[in-house]
Amino acid sequence: MQCSNVQNTLRLRKNDVLSLGKRAKVCCAGMLLCMGLFGVQANAADPERPLLEPLNRFPRMVQEWLVHQVREVDAKNRTAYDNISTAQEAQAYVASVQSRIRECFGPFPEKTPLNASVTKTLERDGYRIENVIFESRPSFWVTGNLYVPNGSDRQRPGVLGVCGHSANGKAIGTYQSFAQSLARQGFVVFLIDPIGQGERLQYGDAKSKPRYAIGTGEHIQMGNQQTLVGEFLGTWMAWDGVRGLDYLLSRPEVDPKHIGVTGNSGGGTQTTWLCGLESRWTMAAPACFVTSLLRNLENELPADTEQCPPRALAMGLDHADFLAALAPKPTIILAQEKDYFDARGAQSAHARLNKLYQKLGQPDLTQLHIGPDYHGYSQGNREAMVRFFGAVAGVKTADKE
Repeated sequence: MQCSNVQNTLRLRKNDVLSLGKRAKVCCAGMLLCMGLFGVQANAADPERPLLEPLNRFPRMVQEWLVHQVREVDAKNRTAYDNISTAQEAQAYVASVQSRIRECFGPFPEKTPLNASVTKTLERDGYRIENVIFESRPSFWVTGNLYVPNGSDRQRPGVLGVCGHSANGKAIGTYQSFAQSLARQGFVVFLIDPIGQGERLQYGDAKSKPRYAIGTGEHIQMGNQQTLVGEFLGTWMAWDGVRGLDYLLSRPEVDPKHIGVTGNSGGGTQTTWLCGLESRWTMAAPACFVTSLLRNLENELPADTEQCPPRALAMGLDHADFLAALAPKPTIILAQEKDYFDARGAQSAHARLNKLYQKLGQPDLTQLHIGPDYHGYSQGNREAMVRFFGAVAGVKTADKE
């Protein structure tokens, strides 16, 4: 029996429907349909031959089961935050999520020489751009742009910028805009390409043309291959960020007391994971990613492999927990009202984080900014990030970009 035969059936006798259910084991769609996922209407002309309602081609049994499971995890996670009543309990919770996150992502490799070099320097109005290449792992090259303010006769705050799913990586306008804006106002910014984007494409054909979609296509391909050998692409991308931070801190222009990380969309993903995996940040601004895993599932939001940490739900981890691992350091969640990353989830993530910060005696160090726009690092959200970083680092910043 073929699924198409079931879907094209317009009339079935009642006994035929019962019989069909016994035979439908060879076709999952037919079996689900015959288990009651459609209704039966009486045929006025012949009550013994009922008419069937239009068939549901996409049964929701698995989706609804998953939502039910994640709702239970979300309720436990919410209860865990609600039960924190003292500063000591808050500190214990921070230590707990730090440990769970490290277990979830697996061990990082040993640090090896960066072998960094500057391949080109571009002079701009108020700053310069250095094209940098370094090895995050032996022979595994990361490309980036370093933005250095003019007159850097003293150490300046540093920011690592991680990119979303732009085909041209660090060269896309919105990421150039936040890097340039920070540099003009006294920050040293290191903006790096994610693997599979910009200058780091991995799957070329005989003519050096991409075999898969740049960004999402390469990430899913890499992620699936790594899963087969017990690796997680998110760990590799996070390690690039950790080593990017190592390079940033190696620069004499950078003040290690003020180090931030920011990124949008896929860069918001990396920023969130890096908050949970690296303790040297002094401020963070994930954009257009932080919500809740429950909201993502309820909205049936697709995600790349690196956005789905293995066993995160089983370990009771949600987006807010990765930021909680950095508590009580200054953190701002940037969201958009019209984003497919649900702003309601961003509000709930911030509410949970704020409870933790209150118990730690630092309620003002976590903020939420929701812009009025669609998904993207809009000018309003970039300005909110710059103001926040400026206030934390003691840098006077302009109100407008």
